[in-house]
Amino acid sequence: MPHKRALPKRDRATKIVATVGPASQSEEKLEALFRAGVDVFRLNFSHGTQADHGVVLDRIRRLEKAVGRPIGVIADVQGPKLRIGRFKDGGIAITPGDILHFDADTDRLGEGRRVPIPHPDILEALPVGASVLCDDGKVRLKVVEKGPGYLEAKVVAGTRLSNTKGFNIPDVVLPLSPLTEKDRADLEFACAAGVEWIALSFVQKPADIHEARALIKGRAAVMLKMEKPSAVEHLTELVELSDAIMVARGDLGVEISLAEVPALQRRMIAEARKYGRPVIVATQMLESMILAPVPTRAEVSDVATAVYEGTDAVMLSAETAAGQYPLEAVQVMDEVIRHVEHDPGYRKVLGASEADWGNTIGDAVIKAAYQAAVAVDAAALVAFTMSGTTGLRAARERPEIPILGLTPELGTARRLALSYGVHAVQMKEDIHSFGDMVDTAVRTTVQHGLGAPGDRLAICAGVPFAHPGTTNIMRITIIGADDPPSRYDVDAAAARTHGRKAHA
Repeated sequence: MPHKRALPKRDRATKIVATVGPASQSEEKLEALFRAGVDVFRLNFSHGTQADHGVVLDRIRRLEKAVGRPIGVIADVQGPKLRIGRFKDGGIAITPGDILHFDADTDRLGEGRRVPIPHPDILEALPVGASVLCDDGKVRLKVVEKGPGYLEAKVVAGTRLSNTKGFNIPDVVLPLSPLTEKDRADLEFACAAGVEWIALSFVQKPADIHEARALIKGRAAVMLKMEKPSAVEHLTELVELSDAIMVARGDLGVEISLAEVPALQRRMIAEARKYGRPVIVATQMLESMILAPVPTRAEVSDVATAVYEGTDAVMLSAETAAGQYPLEAVQVMDEVIRHVEHDPGYRKVLGASEADWGNTIGDAVIKAAYQAAVAVDAAALVAFTMSGTTGLRAARERPEIPILGLTPELGTARRLALSYGVHAVQMKEDIHSFGDMVDTAVRTTVQHGLGAPGDRLAICAGVPFAHPGTTNIMRITIIGADDPPSRYDVDAAAARTHGRKAHA
């Protein structure tokens, strides 16, 4: 891919995550999806081999160099997949009221009313009265009796149970690690390959996050997938322990009432924003576009609702991984986001759910910089950051103006690609003084189309420079109106077009 000039900031603040699969893994498709609006790519380790994902990651890194913009990558590990065994005739017919016998003897095929399940520890953990869901909730049962190595469950709903269907237990914290041996191998591979995020499935309790962090050893950020009812019970603590969260509505909707999911989605977005954690809303956002070139009206409303609620990002799964119209799905999502963010009522909705401010010096500086930026009608808020914390603090406020996240760390820039309103840039120059800071902020702002000569900037940084966790200064500056556009290597009129006015 030939080198191209860095692209100006996208005309939206909410980010797009796309899952890579057979429909999107070629170099040409990856570039087309990025240029259509993808900010972060997801590698789903439930499918494909490590070698497959390694090839895709290499292609994404080459694309990153070609377009001149950091691109984040999420490695989504599979987690335990509980499934029933196999049947003599491929399945059994059932009716409500039937009593099914579950045991762990998987050497014998199931038949009649007997169902093999290769999880003896699960049989032991389930108490009488527990609910059991099979086949994504299409079959519902309740445990009525148990004994050594078996349990019996009454069919509440459903007509057929067939080979290797999923097995969910919403009422019980299961004695399982969220990381299988496969997950541990995939996690090690992904960290060694240099992904920015590890997304954890099947998290039930805070100890699960600690277990994952001990394996990751700081090589990637931890993304919590909220998909278990037990995790919802520990929501605040889990959000604090994680670096980002994903509202995984598919699995969550199997184990709780579907009617509860919208309220939980809103609560999770608010909780993540409160603690300055990026949040993704995922699953079935444009599901019909797997087979159709246009979405349903309900799907468009679903995407719009997540944006109105203040999510950092929305995600496409099978739509881009295996669908027939991956590019069109990204284009639709991009268009929906932009229309919502340009709606005069959008800011009123966001303003009604402002996040609480922290009480650190860094929180106070970001708050002051943001308020000053609004007061002087600044073109952008410039956040110098090593670890990304300053950028996250700024994004938490969902500012109307763009956030320019400047960092010497490429990994930090890639992680910030997920955060609301942040245009992340890896700066090449060292910052040693206030003069260096202002000059770099001004030059990068204009080069990336966030402002033009005459515009004001609000800048926040830390002294000593290039030390993480030291955000303690802010400054308002004016981009030199008398400087020729050539000084910034960009056309000033173009910069103004792509900067504040386009964002407003």
